[in-house]
Formats: sequence, C-alpha cells, structure tokens
Amino acid sequence: MAVEKAVLHVEGSNDINCQFNPTDYDVSHTVRYADKIMPGGRSTISQFVSGESPTLSVSLIFDTYFPPMLDEPTEDGMDVTILTSEIAKLTQVNGSLHRPPIVTFEWGTVFFEGIVTDVKQQFTMFLSSGIPVRAKVDLTFRSVSEKGLRDSPPESPDRTKYRVLKEGEYLWNYADAEYGSPDMWRVIARENGIMDPLSVVPGQVLKIPPL
Repeated sequence: MAVEKAVLHVEGSNDINCQFNPTDYDVSHTVRYADKIMPGGRSTISQFVSGESPTLSVSLIFDTYFPPMLDEPTEDGMDVTILTSEIAKLTQVNGSLHRPPIVTFEWGTVFFEGIVTDVKQQFTMFLSSGIPVRAKVDLTFRSVSEKGLRDSPPESPDRTKYRVLKEGEYLWNYADAEYGSPDMWRVIARENGIMDPLSVVPGQVLKIPPL
C-alpha cells in the first residue's frame, strides 16, 4: 500500500503538499471559566463563560538539502524558505477573501478545517553559504466554518449593543466578553440602572454601551 501524504487544502489557492508526514499531532478542546468575586462574599466562584473552538497543533518538516555524491562532491540545496514561506502566508489576509483563508489539514482519516492562527519556523540546517535547507514548521489551527466567518461580521467597538441575559450568566460575563475585563460590569450596571448585580434575571435585555 502506498504511503498517503498529508496535504493542506487552502481556500482560494493551490494545495500545499507536505514533504514528510508528521510524527504526531495534538487536538485540544477547551472551555473558559472565570473566577468571580461575589458582592459581599468571602470567596470566589467559578463561572462558566463559554466553550472554545477545537484547535489542532502539528509540526511539519521541510528539507531541500542535496548531499555530496561520488560524481558531485559538493553539497547543494535550495533555499527552504521558498517552501516554508507558503505556510507562513496562511496567516495573512487574502485580498479577494478580505480575511485569512480557511485551511484544511488532511491526512488519512484526519480532516481538520479551520484558520491558521500561529506559524513558527525553526531552521535547523544550513549550507556553508548560510542558506537554510532544513526547517521545522509548527502550525496551530483553530476550527471555524466558512459560514461562520461570512455570517458573523465584526461589530464596531464604538457601537451600542444589546444582549439578552442567559440563564446562569451575570453582568461580569458580558463585561468580560465585550470589554475584556469582568471588572467592567459596573459600566453595564450603570447604563441599565442596575443597583444590585445579582438582581438580574434571565431574558432581561442589557444595553452594552461603547467605551
């Protein structure tokens, strides 16, 4: 049976074939909890915030070194960055898509679709001239669908928003999501005339003011 090679399917572009199959890969599933200080309380409570998209981490090896041969005793090799730069471009905005492309990592039964959030290139071998001819590229993907990218346009940070309070959530959940800090819950409370942050009820509409 022929060895099946791993491949990266790039949205709107050509596939990137992996020179060597990875020796391993990691898939992570994460949920976010935040420690909240209850008003008047003596300790913190852990409050569920949200689920995170699964991530895939994998390392790929690229090698363009040509060792010396009997009839050609001089070593040679192509600049390996010609190959690795195609990987690095996966984090850049595609002009026609107006965002980075969706990339699918496929290898055997593995099929992971997402966006590349992190690329780390480590060059490990060089010609005497200093040209890199071997590299390890660490990739991190975050699962996301094309529909989600298309149907979820970014909201302007200077625009007032409205959120419906969900069961088990409090003002600090929305402060953390909108402002990046649960301590900003007082901004939402003041905007909505809320004196006691524990008096909110599911279904209540909250006005989230711009900062």
